[in-house]
Amino acid sequence: MRIFLIIGFLCFSGFIYADDETPEPVLEYLEMSPKFTVNLAERKKYLLVNVQLMVEGIEAVDKIKKHFPLLRHQLIMYFSGRFAAELQTSKQREKLRQGALETIRETLDKYENSDGLRDLFFTEFLVS
Repeated sequence: MRIFLIIGFLCFSGFIYADDETPEPVLEYLEMSPKFTVNLAERKKYLLVNVQLMVEGIEAVDKIKKHFPLLRHQLIMYFSGRFAAELQTSKQREKLRQGALETIRETLDKYENSDGLRDLFFTEFLVS
C-alpha cells in the first residue's frame, strides 16, 4: 500500500510543479533615442536628456514602440520652455521625471492603455 502511495505522489507531484512554473514577464528597458534636446525659456539655454522606459511584457513593449513618435512629441512639449532654475536640484529633477512618467501614462491611456509601463529614468541629464 505504501508503494502505491509513493508512486502516486511522485506521479502527481510533476503536475503540481508544472503549474507553478509559469514564465515570468519580460522586463525590458527601452531607450527613447535620439536624446531629447529642447530649448529652455532663457535665451541660449537648452536641456539635453536621455530617457529610458522600464516596460514589463512583450505586448507592452510592442505597444510602446508603436507609439514612440507620439510619446516623443508629448515629452518634447513637456520638457520645453522650462526655466533652467527649475532643473538644478535633484528634487526638481525627480519632479520632472515623475511628470514625464505621468505624461507618458496619460498619452498611452488615451490611445490604448499604460499597462506594462513600470517606470521612466533619465540616463543623461544636461542643462546648458
